[in-house]
Amino acid sequence: MPSLWERFKMIFGAKVSKALDRAENPTETLDYSYEQQLQLLQNVKRGIADVVTAKKRLQLQQNQLEQSVVKLETQARQALSGGREDLARQALERKSAVQGQLQDLDGQVDQLEQQQEKLTANEKELSARIETFRSQKEVMKAQYSAAEAQVRIGEAATGIGGRMRDAGAAIERAREKTQQMQARASAMDELIQSGTLEDFTSDKTALDRELAQMASQSQVESELAAMKQEIGTGDGGAKELGPSSSSGEPAETESERTQQS
Repeated sequence: MPSLWERFKMIFGAKVSKALDRAENPTETLDYSYEQQLQLLQNVKRGIADVVTAKKRLQLQQNQLEQSVVKLETQARQALSGGREDLARQALERKSAVQGQLQDLDGQVDQLEQQQEKLTANEKELSARIETFRSQKEVMKAQYSAAEAQVRIGEAATGIGGRMRDAGAAIERAREKTQQMQARASAMDELIQSGTLEDFTSDKTALDRELAQMASQSQVESELAAMKQEIGTGDGGAKELGPSSSSGEPAETESERTQQS
């Protein structure tokens, strides 16, 4: 069973990994990887230059030692010609030592040449890989940018994005406030018309408004009565029939009353 510390490390690592995933930008990561590879290539080239420099230094020493060999051999011949065999022997011993040094230098130069060839091959291979990575990097960056732009367009169109979500919330709040203000204005108009509230901006009193309302109602009744009389309904029809007697018999007409008198 894992200990508490192991669980803590696992949870902490998961949280950090998730945070890094959110913070990581693939475009920046690809560019950084490309820069690291270029730095590695520069280190390889610098190593090649160092090897070549060391080889050139050894080759200069070889030239000097070869000149020493020729000089010592010449001195040995001169000493022997002059009857100084001991000096000739010393010169030849020094010549032998120099030749040994030359052999050591030859081995070192050969090693440096092999190292130079190996580094040069590595440099060419690394350069080809870096160039391939650069091409792939640009393609991947273009694909990521296109996908990111498509996501932003989709979020903007659907309102999923944070800014569009904030804008939508602002519009919704403005709509609610507008509706609330319209309802309040309608309520105020209704209260003013009913006389519950007095409009101090108007020069009319409550009595003036009530009289105006009565006049308006009277005008409506007058127009209604005139309309009924015009179309022959209502009170006009009743007058044509005349009043009826209390016994239910039809009332006398004007001609009958004239004859009786």
